[in-house]
Amino acid sequence: MNKDIFALLLAASLVPAAAVAMDHSVMPHPAKVALAVGATLDGNGRIWLAKVENQQLWVSWSNDDGQRFSRPVAVALEPEDIGASAENRPKIAVAQDGTVLLSWSQSLPKRFTGNIRFARSIDGGRSFSVPITLNDDGRIGSHSFDSLAIDGAGRVAVVWLDGRDRDAAREKDAAFAGSSVYFAQSLDNGAHFSPNRKLTEHTCECCRTSLAWTAEGPIALWRNLYGTNTRDFALANLGTGKVRRATDDEWQIDACPHHGGGLAVDGHDALHLVWFTQGKTRQGLFYKRIAGGRESSPMALGDPAAQAGHATVAAAGSMVLITWREFDGRVYVARAMHSTDGGASWSAPLRLAESGGAADYPLPLTDGKQALVVWNSATEGVRILPLDVGNAK
Repeated sequence: MNKDIFALLLAASLVPAAAVAMDHSVMPHPAKVALAVGATLDGNGRIWLAKVENQQLWVSWSNDDGQRFSRPVAVALEPEDIGASAENRPKIAVAQDGTVLLSWSQSLPKRFTGNIRFARSIDGGRSFSVPITLNDDGRIGSHSFDSLAIDGAGRVAVVWLDGRDRDAAREKDAAFAGSSVYFAQSLDNGAHFSPNRKLTEHTCECCRTSLAWTAEGPIALWRNLYGTNTRDFALANLGTGKVRRATDDEWQIDACPHHGGGLAVDGHDALHLVWFTQGKTRQGLFYKRIAGGRESSPMALGDPAAQAGHATVAAAGSMVLITWREFDGRVYVARAMHSTDGGASWSAPLRLAESGGAADYPLPLTDGKQALVVWNSATEGVRILPLDVGNAK
Protein backbone atom coordinates (compact mmCIF):
# COMPACT_ATOMS: atom_id res chain seq x y z
CA MET A 1 0.00 0.00 0.00
CA ASN A 2 1.25 3.51 -0.79
CA LYS A 3 2.70 5.06 2.39
CA ASP A 4 0.74 8.30 1.98
CA ILE A 5 -2.56 6.42 1.57
CA PHE A 6 -1.75 4.28 4.62
CA ALA A 7 -1.04 7.39 6.67
CA LEU A 8 -4.37 8.95 5.70
CA LEU A 9 -6.30 5.78 6.52
CA LEU A 10 -4.55 5.49 9.86
CA ALA A 11 -5.09 9.14 10.73
CA ALA A 12 -8.78 8.87 9.91
CA SER A 13 -9.29 6.25 12.59
CA LEU A 14 -7.13 7.74 15.32
CA VAL A 15 -8.30 7.92 18.90
CA PRO A 16 -7.19 11.00 20.92
CA ALA A 17 -5.31 10.66 24.19
CA ALA A 18 -5.97 13.40 26.76
CA ALA A 19 -3.03 15.26 28.30
CA VAL A 20 -2.29 16.41 31.83
CA ALA A 21 -0.78 19.85 32.18
CA MET A 22 0.12 19.67 35.86
CA ASP A 23 3.47 18.49 37.19
CA HIS A 24 3.15 15.86 39.90
CA SER A 25 6.86 15.66 40.80
CA VAL A 26 6.74 14.22 44.31
CA MET A 27 8.94 11.58 45.82
CA PRO A 28 7.31 8.15 46.30
CA HIS A 29 6.60 7.05 49.85
CA PRO A 30 8.58 4.12 51.21
CA ALA A 31 6.83 0.91 50.19
CA LYS A 32 7.42 -2.51 48.74
CA VAL A 33 9.36 -2.06 45.51
CA ALA A 34 8.60 -4.12 42.40
CA LEU A 35 11.89 -5.33 40.92
CA ALA A 36 11.23 -5.37 37.17
CA VAL A 37 12.26 -1.96 35.80
CA GLY A 38 12.26 -0.39 32.34
CA ALA A 39 15.21 1.59 30.98
CA THR A 40 16.43 3.26 27.80
CA LEU A 41 19.08 5.63 26.44
CA ASP A 42 18.04 8.79 24.62
CA GLY A 43 19.87 10.48 21.74
CA ASN A 44 22.06 12.44 24.16
CA GLY A 45 23.20 9.38 26.09
CA ARG A 46 20.91 10.13 29.03
CA ILE A 47 19.64 7.07 30.94
CA TRP A 48 15.89 6.95 31.56
CA LEU A 49 14.42 4.69 34.22
CA ALA A 50 10.81 3.53 34.71
CA LYS A 51 10.24 1.98 38.13
CA VAL A 52 7.10 0.81 39.94
CA GLU A 53 6.61 1.58 43.61
CA ASN A 54 3.49 1.81 45.76
CA GLN A 55 1.26 1.09 42.73
CA GLN A 56 2.70 4.04 40.84
CA LEU A 57 5.00 4.19 37.81
CA TRP A 58 7.85 6.64 38.40
CA VAL A 59 10.20 8.08 35.77
CA SER A 60 13.65 9.55 36.39
CA TRP A 61 16.78 10.18 34.35
CA SER A 62 20.54 10.42 34.74
CA ASN A 63 23.07 12.29 32.61
CA ASP A 64 26.14 11.05 34.51
CA ASP A 65 26.00 7.32 33.67
CA GLY A 66 23.69 6.53 36.56
CA GLN A 67 25.69 8.03 39.41
CA ARG A 68 22.77 10.35 40.23
CA PHE A 69 19.16 10.33 39.05
CA SER A 70 16.65 13.15 38.83
CA ARG A 71 13.75 13.41 41.22
CA PRO A 72 11.22 10.72 40.19
CA VAL A 73 7.98 11.90 38.58
CA ALA A 74 4.74 9.92 38.91
CA VAL A 75 3.22 9.07 35.55
CA ALA A 76 -0.38 8.90 36.83
CA LEU A 77 -2.36 10.73 39.50
CA GLU A 78 -4.18 7.59 40.63
CA PRO A 79 -2.44 4.35 41.72
CA GLU A 80 -3.06 1.12 39.84
CA ASP A 81 -1.77 -2.43 40.04
CA ILE A 82 1.11 -2.55 37.53
CA GLY A 83 2.88 -5.66 36.29
CA ALA A 84 6.52 -5.28 37.31
CA SER A 85 7.89 -8.72 38.06
CA ALA A 86 9.56 -11.55 36.17
CA GLU A 87 8.77 -11.30 32.44
CA ASN A 88 6.38 -8.37 32.80
CA ARG A 89 7.99 -4.94 33.16
CA PRO A 90 7.18 -1.32 32.19
CA LYS A 91 8.62 -0.13 28.86
CA ILE A 92 10.11 3.29 28.16
CA ALA A 93 11.39 4.97 24.97
CA VAL A 94 12.45 8.51 24.06
CA ALA A 95 11.87 9.99 20.59
CA GLN A 96 14.24 12.34 18.77
CA ASP A 97 12.19 15.38 19.82
CA GLY A 98 12.39 14.38 23.49
CA THR A 99 8.91 12.85 23.80
CA VAL A 100 9.00 10.20 26.54
CA LEU A 101 6.75 7.20 25.84
CA LEU A 102 5.69 4.46 28.25
CA SER A 103 3.63 1.29 28.07
CA TRP A 104 2.83 -1.20 30.80
CA SER A 105 0.49 -4.01 31.82
CA GLN A 106 -2.18 -3.15 34.36
CA SER A 107 -3.46 -6.04 36.49
CA LEU A 108 -7.20 -6.11 37.26
CA PRO A 109 -8.87 -7.68 40.32
CA LYS A 110 -10.17 -10.70 38.41
CA ARG A 111 -7.48 -13.36 38.10
CA PHE A 112 -5.52 -13.38 34.83
CA THR A 113 -7.10 -10.15 33.57
CA GLY A 114 -5.53 -6.82 32.74
CA ASN A 115 -5.13 -3.92 30.34
CA ILE A 116 -2.34 -2.51 28.21
CA ARG A 117 -1.72 1.06 29.30
CA PHE A 118 0.11 3.96 27.66
CA ALA A 119 1.20 7.49 28.60
CA ARG A 120 3.68 10.05 27.29
CA SER A 121 5.45 13.26 28.24
CA ILE A 122 6.06 16.15 25.84
CA ASP A 123 7.93 18.31 28.36
CA GLY A 124 11.00 16.21 29.07
CA GLY A 125 9.45 14.00 31.73
CA ARG A 126 8.16 16.78 33.97
CA SER A 127 4.52 15.72 33.48
CA PHE A 128 2.65 12.98 31.68
CA SER A 129 -0.58 12.54 29.77
CA VAL A 130 -3.49 10.79 31.45
CA PRO A 131 -2.83 7.05 30.93
CA ILE A 132 -5.03 5.41 28.31
CA THR A 133 -5.97 1.77 27.72
CA LEU A 134 -4.78 0.57 24.33
CA ASN A 135 -6.74 -2.67 24.10
CA ASP A 136 -10.08 -1.58 22.62
CA ASP A 137 -12.19 -4.75 22.94
CA GLY A 138 -13.95 -3.54 26.08
CA ARG A 139 -13.56 -6.94 27.72
CA ILE A 140 -12.35 -7.65 31.22
CA GLY A 141 -9.92 -10.23 29.92
CA SER A 142 -6.29 -11.08 29.50
CA HIS A 143 -4.12 -8.33 27.95
CA SER A 144 -0.49 -8.51 29.01
CA PHE A 145 3.20 -8.84 28.11
CA ASP A 146 3.35 -5.63 26.09
CA SER A 147 6.32 -4.45 24.04
CA LEU A 148 6.99 -0.90 22.85
CA ALA A 149 9.04 0.24 19.83
CA ILE A 150 9.50 3.59 18.09
CA ASP A 151 11.24 4.84 14.96
CA GLY A 152 12.24 7.98 16.86
CA ALA A 153 10.54 10.32 14.39
CA GLY A 154 6.89 9.93 15.39
CA ARG A 155 5.90 6.34 14.68
CA VAL A 156 5.06 4.16 17.68
CA ALA A 157 4.00 0.52 17.96
CA VAL A 158 2.81 -1.49 20.95
CA VAL A 159 2.25 -5.25 20.74
CA TRP A 160 0.85 -7.58 23.41
CA LEU A 161 -0.67 -10.97 24.18
CA ASP A 162 -4.46 -10.85 24.12
CA GLY A 163 -7.09 -13.32 25.32
CA ARG A 164 -10.17 -11.86 23.57
CA ASP A 165 -10.34 -14.54 20.88
CA ARG A 166 -9.94 -17.34 23.40
CA ASP A 167 -12.68 -15.85 25.58
CA ALA A 168 -15.01 -15.42 22.61
CA ALA A 169 -14.41 -19.03 21.54
CA ARG A 170 -15.10 -20.37 25.00
CA GLU A 171 -18.35 -18.43 25.17
CA LYS A 172 -19.41 -20.53 22.17
CA ASP A 173 -18.03 -23.73 23.72
CA ALA A 174 -15.36 -23.82 21.01
CA ALA A 175 -11.76 -24.88 21.51
CA PHE A 176 -9.01 -22.27 21.39
CA ALA A 177 -5.35 -22.91 22.22
CA GLY A 178 -3.25 -20.20 23.83
CA SER A 179 -3.63 -16.47 23.23
CA SER A 180 -3.47 -14.06 20.29
CA VAL A 181 -1.06 -11.27 19.42
CA TYR A 182 -2.61 -7.80 18.95
CA PHE A 183 -1.06 -4.40 18.34
CA ALA A 184 -1.80 -0.69 17.95
CA GLN A 185 0.20 2.00 16.15
CA SER A 186 0.61 5.77 16.22
CA LEU A 187 1.95 8.21 13.63
CA ASP A 188 2.26 11.20 15.98
CA ASN A 189 4.42 10.09 18.92
CA GLY A 190 1.53 8.53 20.79
CA ALA A 191 -0.94 11.43 20.67
CA HIS A 192 -3.37 9.13 18.84
CA PHE A 193 -3.49 5.39 18.18
CA SER A 194 -5.08 3.28 15.47
CA PRO A 195 -7.69 0.67 16.36
CA ASN A 196 -6.29 -2.68 17.50
CA ARG A 197 -5.22 -5.17 14.85
CA LYS A 198 -4.74 -8.90 15.27
CA LEU A 199 -1.40 -10.26 14.13
CA THR A 200 -1.97 -13.96 14.81
CA GLU A 201 -3.81 -16.50 16.95
CA HIS A 202 -2.68 -19.49 19.03
CA THR A 203 0.42 -18.27 20.82
CA CYS A 204 2.01 -19.16 24.14
CA GLU A 205 0.11 -17.09 26.71
CA CYS A 206 2.66 -16.33 29.45
CA CYS A 207 5.95 -15.53 27.69
CA ARG A 208 7.04 -11.95 27.04
CA THR A 209 6.90 -10.47 23.57
CA SER A 210 9.64 -8.38 21.99
CA LEU A 211 9.50 -5.61 19.39
CA ALA A 212 12.13 -3.80 17.31
CA TRP A 213 11.92 -1.12 14.60
CA THR A 214 13.62 -2.00 11.31
CA ALA A 215 13.89 -0.24 7.95
CA GLU A 216 10.72 -2.14 6.97
CA GLY A 217 8.84 -1.12 10.10
CA PRO A 218 8.23 -2.83 13.45
CA ILE A 219 9.06 -6.53 13.78
CA ALA A 220 7.59 -8.62 16.63
CA LEU A 221 8.94 -11.77 18.29
CA TRP A 222 6.89 -14.12 20.47
CA ARG A 223 6.69 -17.76 21.51
CA ASN A 224 4.21 -19.40 19.16
CA LEU A 225 2.24 -22.64 19.19
CA TYR A 226 3.03 -25.10 16.38
CA GLY A 227 1.08 -28.32 16.01
CA THR A 228 0.21 -29.74 19.41
CA ASN A 229 2.06 -27.79 22.09
CA THR A 230 5.31 -27.21 20.22
CA ARG A 231 6.40 -23.84 21.61
CA ASP A 232 9.01 -22.25 19.36
CA PHE A 233 9.42 -18.59 18.40
CA ALA A 234 7.90 -16.66 15.51
CA LEU A 235 8.68 -13.31 13.85
CA ALA A 236 6.31 -11.01 11.97
CA ASN A 237 6.32 -7.59 10.34
CA LEU A 238 3.36 -5.63 11.75
CA GLY A 239 2.81 -3.90 8.42
CA THR A 240 2.57 -6.97 6.20
CA GLY A 241 1.34 -9.36 8.87
CA LYS A 242 3.53 -12.09 7.41
CA VAL A 243 4.51 -14.61 10.11
CA ARG A 244 7.61 -16.79 9.90
CA ARG A 245 9.06 -19.38 12.23
CA ALA A 246 12.18 -18.04 13.94
CA THR A 247 13.40 -21.11 15.89
CA ASP A 248 13.17 -24.84 15.21
CA ASP A 249 13.93 -26.31 18.62
CA GLU A 250 10.82 -28.53 18.74
CA TRP A 251 10.10 -27.78 22.39
CA GLN A 252 6.95 -29.76 23.09
CA ILE A 253 5.44 -28.89 26.46
CA ASP A 254 1.82 -28.73 27.58
CA ALA A 255 2.46 -25.67 29.76
CA CYS A 256 3.74 -22.14 29.38
CA PRO A 257 7.52 -21.88 29.96
CA HIS A 258 7.23 -18.28 31.29
CA HIS A 259 10.42 -17.63 29.34
CA GLY A 260 10.15 -15.30 26.36
CA GLY A 261 12.75 -14.17 23.84
CA GLY A 262 14.56 -10.92 23.07
CA LEU A 263 14.91 -9.03 19.79
CA ALA A 264 17.00 -6.05 18.67
CA VAL A 265 17.98 -4.44 15.36
CA ASP A 266 21.39 -2.88 14.75
CA GLY A 267 22.46 0.07 12.61
CA HIS A 268 22.78 -2.18 9.55
CA ASP A 269 19.22 -3.52 9.89
CA ALA A 270 20.34 -6.95 11.07
CA LEU A 271 18.12 -8.72 13.60
CA HIS A 272 19.57 -10.18 16.78
CA LEU A 273 17.57 -12.83 18.69
CA VAL A 274 18.06 -14.43 22.10
CA TRP A 275 15.86 -17.20 23.52
CA PHE A 276 15.60 -20.17 25.86
CA THR A 277 14.49 -23.67 24.95
CA GLN A 278 14.31 -27.22 26.24
CA GLY A 279 13.49 -28.71 22.86
CA LYS A 280 14.42 -31.90 21.07
CA THR A 281 16.87 -30.06 18.82
CA ARG A 282 18.72 -28.03 21.48
CA GLN A 283 18.46 -27.06 25.13
CA GLY A 284 19.55 -23.91 26.90
CA LEU A 285 20.00 -20.23 26.13
CA PHE A 286 20.87 -19.18 22.55
CA TYR A 287 21.63 -16.26 20.22
CA LYS A 288 21.48 -15.87 16.44
CA ARG A 289 21.71 -13.12 13.83
CA ILE A 290 19.43 -12.67 10.81
CA ALA A 291 20.60 -10.38 8.00
CA GLY A 292 20.09 -10.28 4.24
CA GLY A 293 18.05 -13.47 4.27
CA ARG A 294 20.81 -15.39 6.04
CA GLU A 295 20.79 -16.73 9.59
CA SER A 296 23.76 -17.57 11.78
CA SER A 297 23.84 -20.89 13.57
CA PRO A 298 22.47 -20.70 17.13
CA MET A 299 25.21 -19.81 19.60
CA ALA A 300 24.86 -21.17 23.14
CA LEU A 301 24.95 -18.65 26.00
CA GLY A 302 25.70 -19.03 29.68
CA ASP A 303 26.02 -21.99 31.98
CA PRO A 304 23.02 -24.36 31.95
CA ALA A 305 24.14 -25.73 35.33
CA ALA A 306 23.75 -22.20 36.74
CA GLN A 307 20.20 -21.85 35.37
CA ALA A 308 21.26 -19.32 32.70
CA GLY A 309 18.11 -17.70 31.36
CA HIS A 310 15.95 -14.68 30.59
CA ALA A 311 18.39 -13.14 28.14
CA THR A 312 17.81 -9.71 26.62
CA VAL A 313 19.62 -8.11 23.67
CA ALA A 314 20.23 -4.49 22.65
CA ALA A 315 21.89 -3.20 19.48
CA ALA A 316 22.90 0.09 17.84
CA GLY A 317 25.41 0.83 15.11
CA SER A 318 27.72 -2.21 15.07
CA MET A 319 27.35 -2.81 18.81
CA VAL A 320 25.35 -5.77 20.14
CA LEU A 321 24.99 -6.37 23.87
CA ILE A 322 23.45 -9.46 25.50
CA THR A 323 22.62 -9.90 29.18
CA TRP A 324 21.21 -12.78 31.20
CA ARG A 325 20.93 -13.97 34.79
CA GLU A 326 22.46 -17.00 36.47
CA PHE A 327 22.39 -18.53 39.95
CA ASP A 328 25.66 -20.05 41.15
CA GLY A 329 24.13 -21.83 44.13
CA ARG A 330 24.83 -18.89 46.43
CA VAL A 331 23.89 -15.63 44.69
CA TYR A 332 22.22 -14.33 41.54
CA VAL A 333 24.73 -13.17 38.93
CA ALA A 334 24.31 -10.63 36.13
CA ARG A 335 26.17 -11.79 33.02
CA ALA A 336 26.90 -9.97 29.76
CA MET A 337 28.82 -10.30 26.51
CA HIS A 338 29.19 -7.87 23.62
CA SER A 339 30.10 -7.62 19.97
CA THR A 340 31.49 -4.54 18.22
CA ASP A 341 31.18 -5.99 14.70
CA GLY A 342 27.45 -6.67 14.45
CA GLY A 343 27.57 -10.13 16.00
CA ALA A 344 30.38 -11.59 13.88
CA SER A 345 32.62 -12.04 16.94
CA TRP A 346 32.01 -11.85 20.67
CA SER A 347 33.74 -10.99 23.89
CA ALA A 348 34.07 -13.54 26.65
CA PRO A 349 31.10 -13.61 29.05
CA LEU A 350 31.51 -11.16 31.93
CA ARG A 351 30.39 -11.57 35.53
CA LEU A 352 29.15 -8.01 36.12
CA ALA A 353 27.60 -8.14 39.58
CA GLU A 354 25.92 -10.41 42.10
CA SER A 355 23.06 -10.21 44.56
CA GLY A 356 22.26 -12.35 47.55
CA GLY A 357 18.57 -11.42 47.50
CA ALA A 358 15.75 -11.34 44.98
CA ALA A 359 16.84 -9.79 41.68
CA ASP A 360 15.40 -8.65 38.37
CA TYR A 361 16.73 -9.86 35.04
CA PRO A 362 19.53 -7.53 33.83
CA LEU A 363 18.73 -5.10 31.00
CA PRO A 364 21.28 -4.11 28.32
CA LEU A 365 21.49 -0.56 26.94
CA THR A 366 23.65 0.69 24.06
CA ASP A 367 23.70 3.64 21.67
CA GLY A 368 26.47 2.15 19.55
CA LYS A 369 29.22 3.90 21.52
CA GLN A 370 28.65 3.00 25.15
CA ALA A 371 27.31 -0.17 26.72
CA LEU A 372 25.51 -0.25 30.07
CA VAL A 373 23.57 -2.83 32.04
CA VAL A 374 20.71 -1.88 34.36
CA TRP A 375 20.12 -4.34 37.20
CA ASN A 376 17.69 -4.00 40.08
CA SER A 377 17.75 -6.16 43.19
CA ALA A 378 15.98 -6.12 46.52
CA THR A 379 19.22 -5.74 48.49
CA GLU A 380 21.31 -3.39 46.34
CA GLY A 381 18.60 -1.44 44.47
CA VAL A 382 19.07 -0.21 40.90
CA ARG A 383 22.65 -0.42 39.66
CA ILE A 384 24.04 0.94 36.40
CA LEU A 385 26.91 -1.31 35.32
CA PRO A 386 29.19 0.03 32.55
CA LEU A 387 31.08 -2.28 30.19
CA ASP A 388 34.51 -1.59 28.74
CA VAL A 389 33.90 -2.25 25.03
CA GLY A 390 37.07 -0.65 23.67
CA ASN A 391 36.69 1.25 20.41
CA ALA A 392 33.23 0.41 19.09
CA LYS A 393 33.06 0.17 15.30
